Amino acid sequence: QVQLVDSGGGLVQAGGSLRLSCAASGRTFTTAAMGWFRQAPEKEREFVAAITWSGAGTVYADSVKGRFTISGDKGTVNLQMNSLKPEDTAVYYCAASNLNYRSDRYYQTPVKYAYWGQGTQVTVSS
Repeated sequence: QVQLVDSGGGLVQAGGSLRLSCAASGRTFTTAAMGWFRQAPEKEREFVAAITWSGAGTVYADSVKGRFTISGDKGTVNLQMNSLKPEDTAVYYCAASNLNYRSDRYYQTPVKYAYWGQGTQVTVSS
């Protein structure tokens, strides 16, 4: 079992920055990847970014490339979010996967993650 606690959300104006953190505990040595997903009201949960230790590297959704950066290790993963836009408003969730894939595309779907944080709200005002 892996326990995740995510934090760092808040209210920011468009163009601003936020840094989200995810603290992992438990059997973290089994973790192959950690990712961030987000869910806006009445929308499906969507992939944001992932960092892997399975050989797949890091991967980002097209909508956040060049603005967001994921970093960290199996104990703590951060998501630095710059140049925020109103459409980035959502609840952000960190997640951990213990499945090993060489291709990063497998880490872009929620079903590949067994463990989830409680979520942290990010609101970007225009």
